[in-house]
Amino acid sequence: MVEDIHGPIRPVAKRHRRLLVVVDDSPECKVAIRFAAARAVHITGGGLILFHCIRPGEFQHWMAVADRMREEAFEQAEELLAGVSQQLNDYCGVEPETVVVEGDPKEAVVDYIKTRDDIFGLVLAAGDDGGPGPLVDYFTGTAIFDLPCPVFLIPGSMTYDQVDAMA
Repeated sequence: MVEDIHGPIRPVAKRHRRLLVVVDDSPECKVAIRFAAARAVHITGGGLILFHCIRPGEFQHWMAVADRMREEAFEQAEELLAGVSQQLNDYCGVEPETVVVEGDPKEAVVDYIKTRDDIFGLVLAAGDDGGPGPLVDYFTGTAIFDLPCPVFLIPGSMTYDQVDAMA
């Protein structure tokens, strides 16, 4: 067994490793955000990306209305992420990146992760009402094989004290 170990231990190169957490208005999302922020602080070179996806507008035949609705949706998403960012900075000192995209959330998450080489993991929370939620359901199925990173699944019923004790 010892003969399988070759050469001296090399220093570990400094690398950036970010956790990606999907932010929406669900109660369980808050637990996932807190877990991701607390873990990001403890990971060497760690960081956090807050990701929000806006579904495409349903009023495409009224282009001016659709454009205004899209603008408002982006403004609201940016306000949401700015508020969450400030709370996380106050909580643990992390300064997350924020990303707002438009599209189907499942595809948007996969597409975004594939554009980055520093994603350490995707953090999702299962619903606290017993249901997994659409993203958890999707990423715990065959879609997980399309990801180049692990998925952290946080029970939405966890309390902040439980999250803090784990992280």
